[in-house]
Amino acid sequence: MNKIGIIAGEGKMPVYIAQKAKQRGVEVYAACIKGNALPSEFEPYCAKIVEFKMGQLNKGINFFKENGVSQVLMAGRVKHTAIFTNIMPDLRGAKMLAGLRDMKTETILSAVIKEFEKDGVEFVSSALFLEDFMPPAGVLTKRAPTEEEKRSVEFGVKAAKALSGLDIGLTVAVADRAVVALEGMEGTDACILRAGELYKKSNKSSKSLVVVKAARPAQDMRFDLPIIGKGTVESLITAGVKALAVEAQKTLILDLPQVIEMADKNKISIIAF
Repeated sequence: MNKIGIIAGEGKMPVYIAQKAKQRGVEVYAACIKGNALPSEFEPYCAKIVEFKMGQLNKGINFFKENGVSQVLMAGRVKHTAIFTNIMPDLRGAKMLAGLRDMKTETILSAVIKEFEKDGVEFVSSALFLEDFMPPAGVLTKRAPTEEEKRSVEFGVKAAKALSGLDIGLTVAVADRAVVALEGMEGTDACILRAGELYKKSNKSSKSLVVVKAARPAQDMRFDLPIIGKGTVESLITAGVKALAVEAQKTLILDLPQVIEMADKNKISIIAF
């Protein structure tokens, strides 16, 4: 591979990928989704950058084809609520949207991939160049979960897998083997903070609040991987969460050393299941 294309949403992930790819001698071409990714953040690492609006499929496809890029990846968050805003798709994008059976994340992104592949542009794993950020199974922090927290994690994994299997969200918050909150369109951090508010109002103050984030049962590694970072830990601290469980080798932990340091400082247990 001597070239890679990045369809970039918000957050650090696509910037980190561009940086790592350049370090390995790969030319990077970034297509930044307007309102989500900032082109200026990619300038130090990219050969060329274009900015396009959601729904402008031809602009993205043509950018990669004109620059001889045959392999691309998706990285960074695009708020799912954006489907309710006034997006202005081009003719190709409008035709694609009209043919969707539903507006779930997996349905939309799978259709986008098919449109790019029609023009010879192949999608690769979103975790490419970030393999070191996907931990194996085990306890990642100094503090291991308590027996009570382990039982809640086991319960939470089943709930998170059911939720992700329906392509609703990837995150659940649990206390004493009872679901406190489920992630919807609001995203992981908002779900955690909402769980913290509900937990504080409940009678379970003697029990630990635990968060579980899982990949889909048949996770397509080309899009929407589970991701946590320093912002996630800040939300855990605010919400009073005592333990976080993520799926091993399918979850990206950005800024991994700093995440573990923050968790250790606040006596939060992080495990990869």
